[in-house]
Amino acid sequence: MKIGIVCYPTFGGSGVVATELGKALAKKGHQVHFITYSQPMRLDFFNENIFYHEVNISSYPLFQYPPYESALAGKMVDVVKYEKLDLLHVHYAIPHASSAFLAKQILKSEGIDIPVITTLHGTDISVVGKDSTYKPVITFSINNSDGVTSVSDDLRKETYDTFDIRTEIEVIPNFVDLERFHKQEKEHFKRFICPNGEKLIVHTSNFRKVKRIDDIIYAFSKIKKHVPSKLLLVGDGPERPAMEKLCRDLDICDETRFIGKLDAIEEVLSVADLFFMPSEKESFGLAALEAMACQVPVISTNTGGLPELNVNGVTGFMSNVGDVDDMVKNALYILDDENLETFKLNALKRAQEFDIEVIVPHYVRYYQQVIDKTKELQLIS
Repeated sequence: MKIGIVCYPTFGGSGVVATELGKALAKKGHQVHFITYSQPMRLDFFNENIFYHEVNISSYPLFQYPPYESALAGKMVDVVKYEKLDLLHVHYAIPHASSAFLAKQILKSEGIDIPVITTLHGTDISVVGKDSTYKPVITFSINNSDGVTSVSDDLRKETYDTFDIRTEIEVIPNFVDLERFHKQEKEHFKRFICPNGEKLIVHTSNFRKVKRIDDIIYAFSKIKKHVPSKLLLVGDGPERPAMEKLCRDLDICDETRFIGKLDAIEEVLSVADLFFMPSEKESFGLAALEAMACQVPVISTNTGGLPELNVNGVTGFMSNVGDVDDMVKNALYILDDENLETFKLNALKRAQEFDIEVIVPHYVRYYQQVIDKTKELQLIS
């Protein structure tokens, strides 16, 4: 197949999933064309089946805001026509699904009927989608996609509850590349961070309010009183300055390290003992899955799609949003040397159920199903 993938090229989960999916499809012999405004962060290797098409946006002074949606639609039209794509797969509803609909209509006027699949990732539904400005556009775009997928059952349910959706949504969960995300021998790195054999607690995110990083810091300030430990916070975003100040206020700066964005996150996860994800909302919890693949148990909230990933009492524990004391209690139980290895092995076993080699065939089958359905409708009309 020749597949066009439209995504955000940043560190966010939707862009990561889209990029890793495209790379996996290319390895299996499919031709993959990425269409976005800059090269995706994880598109970091050469493959003869991968192509990148940059969306150029006009800087005409009449426009107060660059018309990215129109430029994206035009680029999709161009790539579909000249690369003879079989399918467009757009990740994140706004603006990709609406731009894909416009591109589809333009192409249809030229006798080309390109199937469009929209994958919903989370905040496009739970945050952006609830804004009255965007809600009609998202509803229309989803209903006019030829196929729709979501990354969890919870997100599928929320989409139906939030919008007037009249099309079927297929659940295909997020995945992890176990060839990349696995426990590596990085003990020298562990000794550098934890020179006295402390336990290492890790969190990775884009440092937004929804991630509730303050809960991690409050929890850690209590955990370290019982178990010698260090906290590593990976990522960057609007909440970072306030979180750095909170660490100073709690006098835990010597045990806490902010290391910013990191490409080789698997190296950090390889030496971690516990992963924290106390988010207010997670559609799936991709960062937690990557941690589990590296044999790191997870302390998470019980919100969104997290219960579909983190098995309470087996791969880690779940708490109500904001229940820091419960998180501390659970963390101390996992960090006990008598329990830690069992939780680590359970985390890996669970992650193997989401191996990219298991999940990608679901996408390939769904692609073919949508392509076949489009061809049938063409014959009828």
